[in-house]
This record gives sequence, C-alpha cells and structure tokens, in this order.
Amino acid sequence: MPRGIPNAKRDESALRYTSFHVPLAPNPKHVGSTYLKSESQTLWARNAVRAHRTRNVVDESGAATPIETRRGAKVIVVHPGSRFLRIGRASDVTPLTVPNVIARKQKTPVPPQKYISGISRPREDRRRSIPSITPPAGDEYAVNIASDDPFDTKVAAITVSLRDRMRFYKLRVTTNAAGVATAFNEQFKPEKIPEANDPFHVDWITSSDEPYLVGEKALRLANPEEMGYAVRWPIYGGNFNTRDYPSTQLILADIEAILRESLRLKDIEPKMYKEYSVVLVIPDYYDRLYVEGLSRLLLIDMGFKQICAQQESLAATYGAGISNACVVDMGAVKTSIACVDDGLVIADTRMVLSMGGNDITEFLYVLLEKIGFPYADVDLARSYDWNVIEELKARLCTLAEGDVALNLYDFSVRRPGHQTEKYGLRAYDEIILAPMCLFEPRVIEFEQKRAGMRFLMRAPDMAEEMVEQSSDKFSERYTQAMMISTQHLFPVLPPPIALDHAPLVATPPVQTPATTEGQSLAVTPQPAASAPTTTPTTPAAGGTPTPANRAKEIKDEDVEMADATSPDNTEKTEKDSAEPDKEKAQDDKDSPDKGKGKEVDKPVEVIDVDELDTKTLPTPAAPVQAHPPFPMTMSYGAFNIDVSFEASKLPLDVAIFNSARAAGGDEKIRKYLQAVLVIGGTALVPGMAHALESRLQAIATPLVPNMEKVQIIPPPKDVDPRVLAWKGAAVLGKMDGVADVWVTAADWEVFGMRALKERCFYL
Repeated sequence: MPRGIPNAKRDESALRYTSFHVPLAPNPKHVGSTYLKSESQTLWARNAVRAHRTRNVVDESGAATPIETRRGAKVIVVHPGSRFLRIGRASDVTPLTVPNVIARKQKTPVPPQKYISGISRPREDRRRSIPSITPPAGDEYAVNIASDDPFDTKVAAITVSLRDRMRFYKLRVTTNAAGVATAFNEQFKPEKIPEANDPFHVDWITSSDEPYLVGEKALRLANPEEMGYAVRWPIYGGNFNTRDYPSTQLILADIEAILRESLRLKDIEPKMYKEYSVVLVIPDYYDRLYVEGLSRLLLIDMGFKQICAQQESLAATYGAGISNACVVDMGAVKTSIACVDDGLVIADTRMVLSMGGNDITEFLYVLLEKIGFPYADVDLARSYDWNVIEELKARLCTLAEGDVALNLYDFSVRRPGHQTEKYGLRAYDEIILAPMCLFEPRVIEFEQKRAGMRFLMRAPDMAEEMVEQSSDKFSERYTQAMMISTQHLFPVLPPPIALDHAPLVATPPVQTPATTEGQSLAVTPQPAASAPTTTPTTPAAGGTPTPANRAKEIKDEDVEMADATSPDNTEKTEKDSAEPDKEKAQDDKDSPDKGKGKEVDKPVEVIDVDELDTKTLPTPAAPVQAHPPFPMTMSYGAFNIDVSFEASKLPLDVAIFNSARAAGGDEKIRKYLQAVLVIGGTALVPGMAHALESRLQAIATPLVPNMEKVQIIPPPKDVDPRVLAWKGAAVLGKMDGVADVWVTAADWEVFGMRALKERCFYL
C-alpha cells in the first residue's frame, strides 16, 4: 500500500488511481431540460436568425436595396438530363434548354466515336432491304416470319401484338406493304438543294481554338476527331456517365463548364453566383454519390448562396397542380416511375426502366434499314446522322393504330462539306413498331446498354450511416416495386416454421412516412403480377435479410458488374424479366421453330370489356395470412441477382402496375391508376395516352376488384411535358415555405450529405 493513503479500500473496478473520468449519475434536472429539443435551438434556426439580422443591418444602411422584386428572380432551377439541361430563373416562363454535351480539346489523338448499340441487330446478310415478315397467304392479320434470324422472330412477335390490336379495332392490313416500300426506297435518288435555298442551313464549325465547346456548338463541329475534340455526355440515365470518363472529378468539371456557359446565356456571371439560390431537380431513385457530387459542385466549387434538392416526380406534381399521381417520366435513356401521395414520394413505388426515347430512335433506324432506307451512309455516332433519325422519329412515330398506312414521307440530310439532300421515304408499320418496343422490350439489349459502366453507390455511405441504418442497407437499395417485379426469378422455397417474431415487410428507413403503407402487401395477398394467372400465388424465395447474414448482404451489394452479368444470371435476362400476366415471353435463346410455332401465333391481350368476363381469372385470394411475402431464411444476395437491373427490363405498362401495387392494397392501385401523369420527351409520341390506358386496363381489370377506368392525366394546357418537372421545381422555388429547406455552404461544411437529408425531408 503506498504511504500517505490511509484506509484505502479495495477498488473492484481498478480505475480509481487512473486519469479516467467516471461520469456522474444523471441529474434529473438535466434530463428534464429542453436543451436541443425545440426547433429554435438547432443549428438551422440559429443560422436563419443570424442571416435575418445581417439582412436587417444591410437594409437599414441602405447599401443594398433589392432592385428585382419579382418572386423567384434570385432562384435558379437546374434540371440535368441525359440529352438536355434545362436551366433558368424560377421567375421565367420557360427554361433554357441546352444539349447536355461538351467537346473538350485534347492534347492526345482522339479516337473515333463509337455508338453503343442498345437494340438487337439482324444478321449481316439480312441487315438491309430484307423485311422481317412475308405477306400472309390467307388471313390478312397473320404473320409469317421471313427467316430463322432471331431478330426477325422478335420483330414478328411485336407485329403479332400490333395485328391483334388492329383486328380488335377492325382496321385493314396492307399485306405487301413491306415489299412495296422496299422497292420504292431502294430506287430513290436524293434531290440536291443549294445552300441559298435551304432555310435550315447549318453553319458547321470547321476550326476552333476554344478549350471546350458546349451545347449546340459542340454538335456543330464538322469533324471533332480531326480537330482534336472529344465529345462527351457527362450524364447518362440519371447518373454520371462513367463509361466515357475515367474519374468522377472529370465528370464534375465538364458539368461545371456546361452550367457556367448556360448561365452566361441567362446573363448570370460567376461573380453573381453568391446572390442566387439553386433548386436542383434529382431523380426519384437517386444515387447518393450523384446528389452529393452535384450539391458540392454548386455550393462549394461554384459558390451559390444556398441549395435545395427536389425529386422529379414531386416536381412534376407541383407543375401539374395535383397532389396524388403515379408519375411516369419518360426520358431519353431511362423511364422512371413513382407514386406521389400528398406531396411525398412513396419510396417503395420507385422503379427505373432502362429504356427511353433513344431506344425508339435506334429501333426505328434498324426497321427502316430493313426496308431499304434511302440514306444508306448512316452512323448513329455522328451528331448530324443521329439528328436525321431523331427528326424522323418526332415526325413519323405514333402509337395510334389508325395512323398505320403506307405513306410517303420526306426528310433532309445536312452534312458538313455537302449540299443539303432531300430524300423520299415510304414506310408502313415501322412507325408504330418502333415506339412499341417500350411495351415489348424483347428487342432491347439491356446487357449491352450498361457495358462499360462503373456503378457508383446505391446504398447509404457506411461512414455516414453506420450508427443509424447500417442494418437496413439492403432494403433501401431495392424498393418493394422492384421486389414484386423480380420475385419470379427466385426459386420457391417452403415457408419457414417459426415466423412469430418476423416483420411483415421490410420498409426503407429513410424515405417518406408513406412507405409504411407497403405492409398491406403482406397482409392482404393479391394476385401476383409476376406469375401466370393459372398458377397459385406463392411466396418467392430470397426474403428480408436477417441480422445473421447482414454482413454477407453488404458484400453482395457491392459486387462488380461482371458478377451481375455472369452466365447464371444472363440465362434468365429477357425471358424471365418479362411479365407473365401479359404473356410476354422473351425469346432471345429460343429456337427458330419455337418462335414460329409458339410465340408468333400466341394472341396478345387487347382491352375488350366483353371478353373480360370469360377470361381465366386468378383464383380468389386466400384468407388473411400473417406471413411475410418472402421467406426469412435466405437473402436476395444469396442468389446473385441484381434486383434493380432485372426490374429495369419490364414492359412499361407492367412496371406502372407493379409500382401502383407497391403503394398498398387494391384501393391504392385504383387510386393511382386513375391518376397517371406521363411527362418527358417520349410522352410526346402521338397515341401514347391511349396505348397506356388500354394496356393498363387489360392488366388491372382481371386483377383488381371494382377497377374503374384507367386515366392518363394530360399536362396542363400549353405546358410542354418535357419542362413540366422544371416548372414544378420553379413553383417550389417561389414558395414561402422553401425557406425551411435551404442548405447553405456553412451547413454543408458541418453536415455534408446529412444536411440535405435533414432539411429535405423527402430524401
């Protein structure tokens, strides 16, 4: 015992003679205090009070009196897309639309551009001037496959669906239309138009010393490779274009250059950025790294005053002036679907389909080439050739069966160094088969479309969310709509015995409060949209993760793209991802005989209310069972299936129905299918509203009790559906309540991405 310490008692904790501070017992007075329990004590409120005091001092001094009194004049709304960037002040009527492309000068030789094909192609010997089907001998609605080419089989299957709809609407079919169109197109010679007589002449850029060119200027480069320019699109499908860029920093640098040049067109110079606030429109199913990168770019690198993020579906409902809707945003690369309930995006209803307007453009070109497209020297990697097919798509394509006829069209080709050439073209059902690929995605090569892409984070960052929701990482990555759409890919296992302690359904933790409504899917069994109507609905394997295998799931989520495209997975891609409710069987790996006998002759479901009574309906739902929709014994990661990728292959109408199913029970399905808001550039295809209504009605009527008429809500009068999301975000930027959701640069430095989560409650 040390001297000088008498009567020392034995210390069991062995901490008495250390510098360790033993906390005192909690004081009840402190526990009952209001410290950090009211809104006024948060950092957000203190910053707001400080900013208000500073503003009053400036106003009293008279040094800075506001000149612009129009509401929203100091708010910039930014909506980046795969093809176009829409940007402008919130007070503007319409945004500035700029092609989201940049051509940057390179010191090293620039390789020639290559087009990444996303559509199946015919064999080389059948690529040009050989139609996919031959004239029928008897029934005019019959379809005869011209060869054993798999591409012809796929086109014939889509043609069967078209012929059945034409039969239902009592429309006549021109039997030898393909042969007549091919004979005309092959012998057509173009007409040369002098430059002085061409009102739409393009001034091509043949030489330039600029370090970079943005927007239309980048697309007017005569030969970018020879001039040393690399033309890139920094955003692809609601995320960064990691295929064409080696690092994220280069992507952000190009995005910043595009934003700065676009703002100069609006007379906003860099020194004025600190006076402006920014409303950033982000995808519904967003990538955290994408949102964080853009937020840091706007707040820190460009120095804007403050920022607010808003999801596309929510912005679209603001723009349309409605509070509840199933929003379908049909862009160039992707189609996103989400249900909005009273100003909140229901997280479990979000779906992203890997198809859009670019697929229609490419499929139209492939079909026109089959009937002898008169302009033979087409390279879709060149901007002017792509614009030719894009213009034809905007003028020709339709989804109205009554518009199908053997008509004569004309188009002009403008190439650098050549006179304008005017061509004539005859086409028949190619104009409707091209947009039908959204409902019959068998011709889309999903694996090729994502080849070379390096996927970023889809789940929360572990360092940021380790304490809060590290155990719920899997459930946030995949929404309930995606699980419903892919449950047919998992083997059916017998349900586990002990389920008393199991939760009914896994709901994402950080999304909107409306996600708890997804539990009604487990309580009230419904006919599975991913199982044939003659098969009883059974729980699919791959259930909600258990705490024992969380670690394995976290590893499985970060699997490289090569794992997702392994042979075990690719064998199931197209044929498994289609929806058996509509009997859309994929036939990539089917034999030619099978395609001729089974798939082409199969009737495609058309809305017919009289036939719905005689249709084979699913068996009545069993009594309420308190078991989860997926067994709890195995996780999704155990099957090595990328749920979000497989769900992105669904036909558009089936995906919309599954999104509405994920919102809850039959009442929710009826609610959202009667308020489907279609926005985006692809929504401009004539007949899109009726095509969606009829197909959704055919799915929903036999599966949903008391289902009324499906309704497609048109955009407000005189509002372009392409800018509806931007206008909705501009409405938010002009509201008084937006003051509660601004995030400043100081807030970002303290909280980072957490600042957006706390201020924007719907993220």
